Amino acid sequence: MPLKTFIREFGNISNKSPGRKDNHRRGRSHIAPEAASSSSSSSSSTLSLAGSSTPIIEQGQWANLPPELLLDIIQRVETKEKCWPGRRDVVACASVCKSWREITKEIVKTPEQCGFFTFPISLKQPGPRDAPIQCFIRRERETSTYRLHLGLSPAVSGDLSKQLLVAKRVRRATCTDFMIYLKGDDFSKSSNDYIGKLRSNFLGSKFNIFESQPQYDSTAQSSPQSRWKTYLKSVPPKIPTISLNTASISYELNVLRTKGPRRLKCIMYSIPVSSLEEGGTARTPTAFANCPDEDPSPPVDSKGKKPRMGFNSTVCGKPPKSVQRTALALKNKAPRWHEQLQCWCLNFKGRVTVASVKNFQLVAAAEPGHNIAVAEQDKVILQFGKIGKDIFTMDYRYPLSAFQAFAICLSSFGTKPVCE
Repeated sequence: MPLKTFIREFGNISNKSPGRKDNHRRGRSHIAPEAASSSSSSSSSTLSLAGSSTPIIEQGQWANLPPELLLDIIQRVETKEKCWPGRRDVVACASVCKSWREITKEIVKTPEQCGFFTFPISLKQPGPRDAPIQCFIRRERETSTYRLHLGLSPAVSGDLSKQLLVAKRVRRATCTDFMIYLKGDDFSKSSNDYIGKLRSNFLGSKFNIFESQPQYDSTAQSSPQSRWKTYLKSVPPKIPTISLNTASISYELNVLRTKGPRRLKCIMYSIPVSSLEEGGTARTPTAFANCPDEDPSPPVDSKGKKPRMGFNSTVCGKPPKSVQRTALALKNKAPRWHEQLQCWCLNFKGRVTVASVKNFQLVAAAEPGHNIAVAEQDKVILQFGKIGKDIFTMDYRYPLSAFQAFAICLSSFGTKPVCE
């Protein structure tokens, strides 16, 4: 079948598909969570007759299309993108149907392998090893909101830049929280878009990154009445989650008030130092905590019992010492003093244009016992800098994810009276 005829027939089917208009508008504005996308963009709907408790499943046209066709299309797009329609358009069409989405997940590669964001979970997967992913952060002072966009800068990307993550700054009596979401519609911790937070101490010199992960106590699950209400509303049930401390950030105190850049150190508990060794790998999650389709094996304690925790519980403190010893440590790259400019300088390769105390570059803090090559130690894993009023660039690479890099950069916006 000629490609032009196939595209015409493919468009006719998508025009008749229910819910197409809403999916198209939502896909252009943000990356929706997988659980919500499954319920809203799937073509199948559940109906119940009056006086009958047996639901009737009404299948749409998407479910009747052969999955082998999608398999062949995606494989051709991945190998020869120039000869076929845009990769983003084909993958977006393939992800409309839930059964097709599972096939797409098996074919499409992670950001570490291809350098693209395909699914929302890609934001929590490690970045590419070769070239960094270039993003920028827009700060909104009036609402204390920070938005992460994919692109070089607002001047280059304009309105076409993709919004990846949104953070809301919340001041408390003894600390400050940066709540991180997939979208900026609902800034509550009970939102399905909530994926983690950054919390500071009172002085703003120490931070902890908490990632939202599922907990598996069956007694903490919703009651039969709540599950029935959820079924009637056609909304996927929310899984109880727990916030785990996956990283810590510390800024060195400047008691003598000497002039110079900030000094920070990051301990990534969820990333082993072996990930930077030859042949090493970093953790690659496959689903968000609020996705009910995933049901991995629940954790157990030393007595063989499952932990009992409620919704959105928080595990405070540091991980075990065994995890801390093998965790990856990052430090800011030391700048050099420029005699002519009379300031501290770093080579940001044109990505930073405004001098600011917030600018930094992070490299691996390797110890003599670690088997990490010298070239890997000098490689910049994350860089952050100012390019205009309330506009900052963020470039990151493996083994950090977009969520982790964004959280580290948010720590630079906190007030640090004893660190400057």
